[in-house]
Amino acid sequence: MQFLKFGFVAAAMVCAFSATAQAADCAKITALGETLTHDTAVLFSTNALKNTLASQGRVGKGSVHTTCETGSVMTTCYSSQVACKGTTPKTCLGAWLCF
Repeated sequence: MQFLKFGFVAAAMVCAFSATAQAADCAKITALGETLTHDTAVLFSTNALKNTLASQGRVGKGSVHTTCETGSVMTTCYSSQVACKGTTPKTCLGAWLCF
């Protein structure tokens, strides 16, 4: 019986350590989009975020949060998402073109 309890404790510790290691591979990634109109700034920032995640080999977790600031001429949007390591990094040329 004591051996069975020891086995459960060891299995629980292995699971806890693996969850901690996976959490360490996650980060909040933010991308910027700036242009004349609100809609295109949102498009630019979300597309930049998607390609940034692809270039780093990350997979997004949860929803994308986008906030925008309208200046006198330009609108600047920031899109962010928590992402974890999970795929092979892709080759990207800037924020718009990934292979």
